[in-house]
Amino acid sequence: MVHAASQADKESADLASLLVRYAELRPCTTAFIDTRTPGSAEKENFTIIGPGVAESPDQHVHINIPHGFNIGGARQPPGCVNSQHSHETAEVFVVHSGQWAFLLGPNKEDGEVVLGPGDVISIPVHVFRGFKNVGDATGYLYAVLGDDDPGHVTWAPYVFDNAKEYGLILLEDGSLVDTTKGETIPEGKRPMRPTTDEDVARLRRLTAEEMSGCVVLHSDLVRQGNSSESLADINEVAVIGKASDAEGLGAGKMSWPHGFNVRYVTVDPGISSKKHIRHEEEVVFVHSGELTVRLPGREFSMTAGDTLTVPIGIEREFINRSDAVVEAYVVRGGDSPKAAQIISDQTQ
Repeated sequence: MVHAASQADKESADLASLLVRYAELRPCTTAFIDTRTPGSAEKENFTIIGPGVAESPDQHVHINIPHGFNIGGARQPPGCVNSQHSHETAEVFVVHSGQWAFLLGPNKEDGEVVLGPGDVISIPVHVFRGFKNVGDATGYLYAVLGDDDPGHVTWAPYVFDNAKEYGLILLEDGSLVDTTKGETIPEGKRPMRPTTDEDVARLRRLTAEEMSGCVVLHSDLVRQGNSSESLADINEVAVIGKASDAEGLGAGKMSWPHGFNVRYVTVDPGISSKKHIRHEEEVVFVHSGELTVRLPGREFSMTAGDTLTVPIGIEREFINRSDAVVEAYVVRGGDSPKAAQIISDQTQ
């Protein structure tokens, strides 16, 4: 006899869909207009939460639930370059693995910032940037984009020239036409106007020295190590966001409005947090170690590169059952999220 699934079973299954493991990420290698440009063709783009800014219908979206921000990723082999572009909303990168040069200016002429694992960079809107894996192994960048709809990318002029040479046409709606496959521009659609020198002149320019104010190094985060008063057993450091008096935390170095905030969180071996809820969407990305997250009726064991989103109002606990410190980067919605609400009748 077959029984209908219980409500608890359904809720557990729903929660399971909110975990995206690094090993199960589905890449798109045709996400953008520069996908055939030599030096850029090997990059993999990931859309983990939200639509992102990909220009290809082949891009897989892992979790299509509005959060007020988007989560994505990029994985590239040594020497691979993401072409120069700008965004309409904030773009934040956490270097998960590899060594990366963030290249500034429409033609990379404004300098570069080189970062390694655990470092964070917040690149302001309307600033041309690209990035290159300058290490000797494949590297991965974890990315946060502002807003539910982060809009379209503005490419540097040379990117359009390169794309045309390799048979790709970008349309006004942000989609791509591949003429090498016999595709033509659909009726009622038009090619996107290539970026002009006048367009470039209207955008903001930042030197590498100026961009240093938009960078937080992993080594600086490790040294801070202060704790949120609401979850005193969990070490939490503000990276992006305002000061929080309710949590006893100062402002992050990048404290200007992003529409989200980012915290660097560590959990010592043997520690189990208090059971609590949040009043904003919370996304946990494990940078190193093994973190157990306990939700109602479900436990997840997360390892490096895994991403979990926990909905508003869902009880949660963070547990480190290993003998090594867990490092995670946590994104919460809004510029001024509330302190955790502790659930007093917790059971272990």
